Amino acid sequence: MIEASVVIPGETLPRVALTAESVDLLRALWAKHGPLMFHQSGGCCDGSSPMCFAQGDFWTGDSDILLGVFDIALPGGDPQPIDFWMSREQFEYWSHTFLTVDVVAGRGSGFSLEGPEGLRFLIRSRLMESATPFV
Repeated sequence: MIEASVVIPGETLPRVALTAESVDLLRALWAKHGPLMFHQSGGCCDGSSPMCFAQGDFWTGDSDILLGVFDIALPGGDPQPIDFWMSREQFEYWSHTFLTVDVVAGRGSGFSLEGPEGLRFLIRSRLMESATPFV
């Protein structure tokens, strides 16, 4: 499992992680599409699935929060950072949860890059052990 870096000012614990299976899939997607990013869907189109895009294909703005940055590079390889974003409004509801991005067989959204692979990303969540509330 890989945990994202802590990027929210004042926080000390990561908020999101990747399973080994999701890391493998992301490395394959990176090889096909180049740099990647995630945006946690807010319920439109594909429920609340984490959506994977080529970096820059989904625009973020003031209404989004960067929850963390993963580095999926192989040991000794060049950095392969992947930002994980969520809408500010959705974060108000999920602010006390730790999110793990996993992958399962099946078809997800047509917008997320893993769809043609016959796989889909999904979120597994649990309450954070200790969280500094986001202000």
